[in-house]
Amino acid sequence: MIKSNTKFLRTLFFLIGIVATLAYRMIIFFNLYSPYWVNILWYIGTVGFILYFGHRYNIQKKEAELVEKYKLLKAVEDSKHIKGKQKEALNYIVNSIATSKSRWNSLTIVLLSVLALIMGIILDLGIF
Repeated sequence: MIKSNTKFLRTLFFLIGIVATLAYRMIIFFNLYSPYWVNILWYIGTVGFILYFGHRYNIQKKEAELVEKYKLLKAVEDSKHIKGKQKEALNYIVNSIATSKSRWNSLTIVLLSVLALIMGIILDLGIF
């Protein structure tokens, strides 16, 4: 059975993405007042991006795999029940999922964020 995440999980990851984005934006303001809060906000944003974009990567990968596994492009093309603009729209959506490179963007953000997090911890602990 193909299952999507629960509404709770979808909302949670949405909120994580919003909080991470806001944390990074707030750094500009707090940079004028408190290096301590800049550090806190940076960690919140970085960890949030790892979680959010990791989740997005998994979703995008699963969608592309489903399109491939169930031959959804061919199914849309061969369908006699879907016609006209509806068929064009569905073909566009399925083709976009199959060919999108956005999952690689999400994976790159995750990997670079993990690297930044590790470097941030090392620098904050004074290891280097």
